[in-house]
Amino acid sequence: MFKTTLAGLLAHKLRLLLTSLAITLGVGFIAGTFVLTDTIDAGFAQKFTADAAKLSVAVLPKGGDNPKESPILSADDLAKVRRVEGVADAQGLVYGTAPLIGKNGKVAGSRPTMGISIPEGLLNRTVITLGSGPKTEAEAVLDEATAKTRGFKVGDTITVLDSAKAKHEFTLVGLFDVGVNQELAFSGAVGFTTDTARRMTGEKGFREIDVLAADGVSNVHLRDSIDAAFGSNHTVKTGKQFADDLAAANNMNTGFITVALLLFGLVAMFVAALVIYNTFNILVAQRTREMALLRCIGATRKQVFGSIVLESAVVGVLSSVLGLLIGLGLGAGALAVLGAMDAPIPTGVGVSLAPRTIAVGLVTGIVVTVAAALLPARAATRVAPIAALRMQVEENTFRAGVLRMVFAALFLLAGTAVTALGVAKDPGQDALIAVMAGGSIFFLGVLIVAPVIVKPMSALAGWLPARLFGVPGRLAVDNSRRNPKRAATTTVALTVGVTLMTLISVITTTTRVTVGQQLDQQFPVDYMIATQEHDSTVPRTVAEELRSKPELAAVVAVRETQTRIKGQTVRIGTFTIDPAFKVTPTTGSMKDFGPGTAAVTSYVAKELGVGLGDTLKAAGKNYRVVALLSDQASPVYGVSLSERDFEAAFPNTPDKQILVNAKDGVAADQSRRIVEAAAEPYPTVLVESTREVRGEFDKALDMMTMIITGLLGLAVLISLLGIANTLSLSVHERTRESALLRALGLTRPQLRRMLSIEALVLGLIGALVGVALGVAFGWAATQTMVSDVIFRAPVGQILGFVALSGLAGVLAAVLPGRRAAKASIVGSLASS
Repeated sequence: MFKTTLAGLLAHKLRLLLTSLAITLGVGFIAGTFVLTDTIDAGFAQKFTADAAKLSVAVLPKGGDNPKESPILSADDLAKVRRVEGVADAQGLVYGTAPLIGKNGKVAGSRPTMGISIPEGLLNRTVITLGSGPKTEAEAVLDEATAKTRGFKVGDTITVLDSAKAKHEFTLVGLFDVGVNQELAFSGAVGFTTDTARRMTGEKGFREIDVLAADGVSNVHLRDSIDAAFGSNHTVKTGKQFADDLAAANNMNTGFITVALLLFGLVAMFVAALVIYNTFNILVAQRTREMALLRCIGATRKQVFGSIVLESAVVGVLSSVLGLLIGLGLGAGALAVLGAMDAPIPTGVGVSLAPRTIAVGLVTGIVVTVAAALLPARAATRVAPIAALRMQVEENTFRAGVLRMVFAALFLLAGTAVTALGVAKDPGQDALIAVMAGGSIFFLGVLIVAPVIVKPMSALAGWLPARLFGVPGRLAVDNSRRNPKRAATTTVALTVGVTLMTLISVITTTTRVTVGQQLDQQFPVDYMIATQEHDSTVPRTVAEELRSKPELAAVVAVRETQTRIKGQTVRIGTFTIDPAFKVTPTTGSMKDFGPGTAAVTSYVAKELGVGLGDTLKAAGKNYRVVALLSDQASPVYGVSLSERDFEAAFPNTPDKQILVNAKDGVAADQSRRIVEAAAEPYPTVLVESTREVRGEFDKALDMMTMIITGLLGLAVLISLLGIANTLSLSVHERTRESALLRALGLTRPQLRRMLSIEALVLGLIGALVGVALGVAFGWAATQTMVSDVIFRAPVGQILGFVALSGLAGVLAAVLPGRRAAKASIVGSLASS
């Protein structure tokens, strides 16, 4: 039986290739995920190891009593380390903010650049990629990314603000690589000498002290000596321990990436399992006479079962090995893309297949393939020896049994109930998990009932093709539903991908519309003026100057501070009341807002336990709550007082931000110039339009959608391979039938058209079911986001998914159609 199985596989190489492709792609995706994350981890580890080799011991401060302040090491601590016997050198590292001024005269970026110290000598762990490090107080270096985005080059003069916001000019003498420091990669960094770094950042101490051991002194011995000198107030580690801790913290991040990508890999493998199951079902049906003949010459049921399982195991092994190679290529490709995009991760390490990756890939591929073939193998054992004498294989007729309908109803009802429970919950993670669970249970019900709904769905999807394409169209629609179980398994594979793609499209479109409205409510203005740093303020002179401009309709100054109310720290503030700037409360009325009253955002009101008409005490005075505001639509997130009350309670508080509306008819570029002119004297004061805020959000959302759609595209590709495989095997199965149709007058183009329409109908069935599920559960998922979500279904995208699924089905039928059309009528009738 072993030789017979192998001979059968070798005799049908194309069938073997089509069967293995689905598993190959699924294993390739999983292997590629591990290759990518393993290589990134190896790159981080390599860089950490290289850094660790440059220092013997690292001294770190322990957390202080004030959680808002970063713990530091003092100059006395540095001096104490230098006095320890066995220390050859010790350098303190300075980290703080030092905002870089761009060429436009404003601070660069959305966050202040970091100011860091670049020590000289062997303890310098900064990699200078161009030029040299700073040696005098007039020299500085920039990280490569910031220099590139801001247009600076070595030799330029750069301007940096110190902690008092005073400007200082430096000669840019070099560029450096931030390496694995994600904080510096995000904000950018300016490097100075140690003394200059402390002066510019205003830091009173050091973030870390790096120590180099003298010749003949071991790192462990030096660590113990320094630890004894400091006692328990500091953390002292060897260079290797320091590097290992940083690498371990980094692995947590790549672990999240691995889990996220593997979820898409599991979706792909599930679809591949459906394709394999369907393929082996068809193969068993086609080889009924072959297996019956084996039974006639003495093969037992066990041997027939074993031959199918063996065939699936061979396919699984070959597919998994090829999938590992493809995964290696996918991982290398992903790293190349990340490198081209200047991603802040180490990508220069060579890719390789780790033993874990090989084991997971092989086991997953083989187990999925063999498991998917078990039911078809069991069906093969039921073939009676007498079937060898029949001239044509009888098609199995499908009947929806009571048990199938009962189980389908149970799963569908349970899925609906769990989903409804999630929607009824307050928005949040628990509600989303309930909806996800309900969707999964409901999909299992769809999987069970799928053969029952194939006939009505094929009638719906094939109504127009049957009327447009005449006889080939009607034959195609009939063929699409002649074997409901096979058609259901083929279309469900496509349904998985379309469902998830529709779900993501619905969620992203709804999120875009909802957030857009929230931005309109929160910032119903043309421009926002604020500072780069969260704790900085805008000078009051900016708002005063803007109010004098006739081109502007409203200038609303927002002031904020913090106070204690009912034992809790709460934001309290005020904003300018302007007829052109409306704040609509969720409860109450802003008409009553004035001296002696307060408006509170909904969440803060709930935390403080106050409602409309209640009294709250702030800054020693009682205020009556006259309005509750939306958390997203209030200029002050917390308690808002009238300007007179706020000034009396918190005098001379500067503006936190300024909201500006231009008059109708004023050109956008004209109003923008007026607003920017008022902010120009203050480098840290930035002007941003709500259009720019929304543009950044849309850009991030589009990027996320593109990535997820690309990952789900693999599942769709595998399902299309399943359609092509099903049609290819069906062409072989219906050889005599096709020849008879040709003999009765069906032309070759009509035969090809018939198969294309059959594939079109199958693709449309899968797409229509997927779209219905995606929209329904997309709606349910959006209800778990926020309480006032605005549901939107992207009709254009959904119609595009349906059209592309049908088109992809037609393309999948091209090769099977050509093969069927080329077959000889006489030869096909004689061989059948």
